[in-house]
Amino acid sequence: MSFSQVAKNELCRLPLQEECCQIAELSGIMKMSGTIHIGSKAGIGFKISTENPAIARRGFTLIKNIFGKHTEIMVKKNNSLKKNNVYILSITPEIGAKDILIKTGIIKESKEGALGFISKISPSILKGQCCKMAYLRGAFLGGGSISNPEKTYHMEFVSSSLEQAEDLMKLINSFSPNAKVIQRKNSFVVYLKEGNQIIDILSVIGAHTALLELENVRIYKEVRNNVNRLVNCETANLNKTVDAAVRQIESIKFIKEKCGLRKLSPSLREVAELRINYPDISLKEMGEMLKPPIGKSGVNHRLRKIEKIAEELRD
Repeated sequence: MSFSQVAKNELCRLPLQEECCQIAELSGIMKMSGTIHIGSKAGIGFKISTENPAIARRGFTLIKNIFGKHTEIMVKKNNSLKKNNVYILSITPEIGAKDILIKTGIIKESKEGALGFISKISPSILKGQCCKMAYLRGAFLGGGSISNPEKTYHMEFVSSSLEQAEDLMKLINSFSPNAKVIQRKNSFVVYLKEGNQIIDILSVIGAHTALLELENVRIYKEVRNNVNRLVNCETANLNKTVDAAVRQIESIKFIKEKCGLRKLSPSLREVAELRINYPDISLKEMGEMLKPPIGKSGVNHRLRKIEKIAEELRD
C-alpha cells in the first residue's frame, strides 16, 4: 500500500464534524474527482470516481448524513495496466443531485432558473477555519497524492481548472506552506516539495499518523545525511593526513640519501627521526614526544622546512 493510500485511509476513518465542515469536505471531494452529467430529459446528475473504496464509503456517508440520501455505488474494472477496481458514486436527478450540487458550491442557479458551473472554490463553503481544513481534506481525498518520503518529498493536488487550482493554492498558503501551481498536460497541479510544508498540511487535514511516519523518515534521513557528511569529512582529513605523512617521509629519505640527516639542524633532525620511526602518529603526538614538547603547528612548521630543503636539493 502506498503512502498516499495509508494517509487517505486514515482520513476516511476520522469522525464526522459539524455539518458545515461535512459540506466543505464533500465539496472538496466532488470538485477534485467528480463529473457532472446533464441529460435532456433526466436532468442533472453527478458522479464521483475513485480507486479507493474507503473514499467511496466516505462520500456515501457524507451525502447520507448531510442530505439523508442513499446514493448508488457501482464497481467497474479499470481497463488500464493497474487493473484496480473503480468505485463510482452516482448522484442521480431522482435523489436531488441539483440541490446537492448547489449546496456544495459546485453549481449555482440564477433567478431565471439557469444553472452555471462554479470553477472557483465557492466562498460560501469556507465559512470558518474548520471548514477550510475540511475542504483541504476533501480535496486531498479527491485529487491529492504524496510520494514515498523514503525517496522524495512531494505532495500534489491535481485539478482540471486553473481557477480552482489557484484558489486551492491560496487556501493551502493561508496555513503557511509555500504551494505553487504548474500545468501538466490538460491538468493544473498544486504542489509542495518541502518536508516541513507537507507535514504542516497533513496536520491541517488531520492525517496525524501519516504525519508522524513522515517525520520519522525525515529525522532518519537527516541523521543519516549528517553521519555521511561527518564520515566523508573524516575520510577526507585522514587521506590528507596520510598523503602529507607519505610526502614528508619521502623528503626525509631523500635528504638522508643525498647528504645525511646530520646536515639538518638538531630541531629539524629530531622531528625527521620521529617521523621516520613513527610514520603513523599525528603531528600532535609527535609534538608531545619532543623534548621539550611543542605544539602541532610547531611540528608542522619544522616538517615544512624539511620539505623545502628536500625540494632545494632536488633542484
